[in-house]
Amino acid sequence: MPAIDWKLDGLSAWSDHALLLLRLVVGSFLIWGVLDNILSAARMAEFQAFLSQQGFVMPALMARLSVWAQFLIGCGFVLGLLCRWAGLLCAVNFLVAIIMVDAAGGIRAAFPSAALVCIGLLMASLGPGRFALERYLPRA
Repeated sequence: MPAIDWKLDGLSAWSDHALLLLRLVVGSFLIWGVLDNILSAARMAEFQAFLSQQGFVMPALMARLSVWAQFLIGCGFVLGLLCRWAGLLCAVNFLVAIIMVDAAGGIRAAFPSAALVCIGLLMASLGPGRFALERYLPRA
């Protein structure tokens, strides 16, 4: 009788596929989540007003930085370009969101941002996996 792989070591053969799926889902979500702010000055103004209410300094600048950071993070994740940098930026951006906004609402409110911090750290530490455009960039 063959031995049962209780440790599920065979699943590691699919790790690059899992990273690709994670990158595509999270990256697409981040792009979708900020696209309205990029395409509509009124939506960006709403976000700026929200940041002002939350006590952010220079809310106009912070709104644009956050929106464009999330957009670029999403593009990096989807394309598999500069994923370690995108992961670090993701972790920092959503850590700020937790500290400045989500913490007041408790753990349930902070969970989505906390998950994005963890995903960012995962991407920063593991990189994009085999299915990434950055594999074709020259090494320095």
